[in-house]
Amino acid sequence: MGCRKEKNIVACNCTYEPCSRKGICCECIAYHRKNDELPACYFDDSDESTYDRSIESFIKSRKG
Repeated sequence: MGCRKEKNIVACNCTYEPCSRKGICCECIAYHRKNDELPACYFDDSDESTYDRSIESFIKSRKG
């Protein structure tokens, strides 16, 4: 099975423009996991725009 970058990028909410991993979910997840982070798709648009991908930020955003 090949990468479905064109299909994935439609749903990708990452606003970090120089990102080379947009639409390549396996690379995105591996990158953020290595940095103890979550990818943009775990965050709603307002939280994603802060570029804080930390697990703590994710938990905080869900507690409201």
